Formats: sequence, C-alpha cells, structure tokens
Amino acid sequence: MSEVGIDDIAIYFPRLYFDMRDFAEFRGADFSKLNKGLGLSAMAIPDFHEDTATMGANAASRLIDRNGIDPSSIGRIYLGTESALDGAKPTATYIMDMLEQKYSPEFGSECFRNCDVVDLTFACIGAVDAMHNTLDWVARGGIEEDRIGIVVFADNAKYDLGSSGEYTQGAGGGAILIRHNPRLLTIPDIWGVSTMPVHDFFKPRREVDTRSIIENVLDLAVESGEKVKDGLVDKILKVLPSSSKKDELIFENEKLMIHKDMPVFDGQFSNRCYSESVKTAFIDFREKAVRDGRYSPENDEILTEQWMRIIVHLPYAFQGKRMFPDVFRHDRRNLPLWKNIEEEIGPEPFPEDFSDSPEGLEEFEKANDQYRRLISKTEQFKQFAEMRIEKTQRASSLIGNQYTGSIFLALMSTMESDFLDEVDMSGERVGLCGYGSGAKAKVFEGVVQPNWREVTARFQLFERLSQRHAIDKSEYESLHRGSRKESVLPPNGEFALVGIGAEGDLEGQRRYSWFE
Repeated sequence: MSEVGIDDIAIYFPRLYFDMRDFAEFRGADFSKLNKGLGLSAMAIPDFHEDTATMGANAASRLIDRNGIDPSSIGRIYLGTESALDGAKPTATYIMDMLEQKYSPEFGSECFRNCDVVDLTFACIGAVDAMHNTLDWVARGGIEEDRIGIVVFADNAKYDLGSSGEYTQGAGGGAILIRHNPRLLTIPDIWGVSTMPVHDFFKPRREVDTRSIIENVLDLAVESGEKVKDGLVDKILKVLPSSSKKDELIFENEKLMIHKDMPVFDGQFSNRCYSESVKTAFIDFREKAVRDGRYSPENDEILTEQWMRIIVHLPYAFQGKRMFPDVFRHDRRNLPLWKNIEEEIGPEPFPEDFSDSPEGLEEFEKANDQYRRLISKTEQFKQFAEMRIEKTQRASSLIGNQYTGSIFLALMSTMESDFLDEVDMSGERVGLCGYGSGAKAKVFEGVVQPNWREVTARFQLFERLSQRHAIDKSEYESLHRGSRKESVLPPNGEFALVGIGAEGDLEGQRRYSWFE
C-alpha cells in the first residue's frame, strides 16, 4: 500500500523584525529573562501591505514554483488559521484569488476552478487539522489517482501593547505539499487526540455600548478644553436612531460588535492546558501504537526514545522543553530510570494527595507545576531535551509565535539543522505534538524518507532569516496600531494588499496584486 505524507514545505515570514534586545529596552523588561529564559531573540512583524492572505499566498506560490506544479492538478488548498479576514468568506479564497492572478497567464483563467478550498480554525492546531484531513483525502484516492493537496497555514500572532503576551508575538505563513510516496516524511495513520472545552485563550466577539463610546469622545473633548453641555449624550442618542438619512447615522445600534486580533488569555492556565492536553494525547497515541504493533512496552521500550526528534507547537521557543516533562515522566513511570529521578527530586504529587475541593485542585496544580520544573532541571531530562528538542527551537527564537504554523516551522528548523550538521536522518522517526487552545492536542509520527536531504537543501530557512530588516520602536508601534499608511519596505517579488473597500468595490472588499 502506498504511503502518504509531506513531500515538501515552504515557509514565508515578513522581511521586518523587531529585535528582542530593542523590545526589552523599549518595555523596560529584562532581556536576559526573555532571551535565556524563554529563548526569544526577535519577533517577525508584518509590513503595512501584509496580512494573513498574502503570507499564505506567498508561501503557496513558493511551493508551487519550487516543485513545478500545474495548478490544475491541485485538488485542494486547505488553510489552517486563527487570523481569518472575514466572518463568512474563507481566507483561503483570497489566497486562491492571488494564485489565479499569478498563474492564469500560463495555465489559463480557470486553472484553480476545480480546487476545493476551506478554512479550518482551532486556535494553533488548525493547520494540523487541515493536514490530517488532507492526508486522509490523498490516501483515499489511491496511488493511481495520485491526488495532490496543499495545506496552507498563515497567522499574525498579535497581542495588546504592554500585555504579558506581547513579547511572544510573531507572524508568517507556510504551505505543505501532501501526496503519495513523499520525499520528506511519511505519516502513519495513528493519531493520539485530546480535546477539552476550556477558556485558556480565545478571541470573543466584543460588545461596546454606543453610550459609552459617545461619553468617551465627549470626555476627550472636555480634556482638550471644549465645552460640552449637560445632557448632550442623551440628546445624541435620541436623535441618531431616528435619522432618516443613512449618511447622518454615526451608530445604527445600541451596541457595537468589535473584532480584535488580540486574544483574551490566561497564560498560566493555558500552560497547564497545553501540558495536560499533550500528555493525554500522547497516552492515546501510545495505546494505539501498541495495538498497531509499532511499539512494545513489554520490552521496556520508551516510546519517546524511539523518536530522534520531537517537534511541538512553540508559542515561544522554549515552550517545548518547559511543557514536555509531563510526557517524559509518564513515559518512564515504573522503570528503573524513573526511580532514580524520584530519589533525586522526590516523589511526584497526585490529585488524590490533595483535598477534593477547588482549593485542593489549585494546590495540586501548583505542586505539579513545581514538580514539572524540577524534572526539567534533572540531568536526564536536560540530555533528552538537548538531543531531541533543541534544534526545533532555533527558528522560533528568531521569528516568534506563528500560531498554526509554529509546529511546522519547528519541523523545518530541525530538518535544516540536521542537514547542515550532516546528520543522517533517513529512516528515523520523529514525534509531532500539535496543540490548540480551547483546547485540543494531536500526537502523530513521521518517518524521514531517503530523499529528505534534496528537499531540505532548498529550504534556506536560516539564510533568509539573516537577510531581514530590523525596525525601531516607532515603526513597530505604528504598524501594531495600524496608524502607519505606507510600507516600511515596498513589496518586491511578493503578493501585497493594495486596497480595502476602494471606489467601485463593496464595503470591506479586499484587493491584492503580485509585485515583481
């Protein structure tokens, strides 16, 4: 039976970055804690002409060109994102629009007409879901049909200025070529899954009272020295809804719905959800791997020792090695190795050791967090992380969080690092652990293929990262606030956003162009 998997990956990241040393000085933060504690060196920042769609389209175009693909042979383009541009129209259709512009002159105006597109959203795991779905679709077609699918990921990980998440920002897009007999990784159909409905990180629809907006505007007027009559707010609210001329209406409703790219989140709780979800998905994967015969616990095999590299979702570079001690612990319980660790750091806490109450649960969680940190400081775990996780962190350190793409950036990071270090990865297995807040985790496995080097040689990930343009704090803030009205670097050899709701277009309609 033919195997399916990842044939190639292309990555796109903005040409702009904000150096973490400059960010720390700007915010009065401790650079050493950000750099040595979390692994942060720089954050990728989208330019004025960049958005979710352009980053995804630029990556997809890079993938198509590099592999000489006829667009009419692409059966689907599935996008994983949590930075969608519309509440109804898939962002994937904007990406297709740009690709049609570029490839129609050579392949015809309907070269993408029979391609299926859709967005998948589940926070940072959306692209893994899109890939899981596309792998099934390719496999179901059989090797004779030779289906080709492209999974795109694109996000702008943006947080409120001055918030506790600001230093983890990043942005970028990517595209993954899925087909039979892939050159990079085959992915067996064994998936560990863990889903639980929690509010650790989300982007709610926010409501604001019209009265509050008017009051705030009038307060600003008073602060600037303007005279405002008493009762003016009530008079305005009475007049506006009864106005018969649409162009006179400032507010049509008593409440306004506001969309913000920035999330609501609880960082500490989210870390716990991440750790628990990945551990539970790992347990599910291990049970399925035993049934499939890929793993034999009877021989005291340690599953995570079978994976030469472990690639996980990285909201910041060191998140993997900070959260993976839970899996490390579970995979070694009742073995002589774990008894040695317990002699060093003491016995682990269990929920039954604490009272069955909200206070008891909180005490257990704090004790478990502390125990996780103790595991991470043992020599056994340090050696484990250095061998299996360290190379996955390198690109994340230079880009920041890519949300749905961070796990695939980590995969490219380790494969290019191994390529440059002349490590023979052929036939080796790698473990992959995706996570999305809300919360879901998926654990799966990849087998490195004999031709992986010829594919990886064309990534040029770290070379391209070294050619970016640093911005200063004023440029950073103006781009973040949306007050800047021109690009820092003019678009060059890329797709770019050229207008929103221009004359002759519908309200909010987005227009894009390719710039040579």
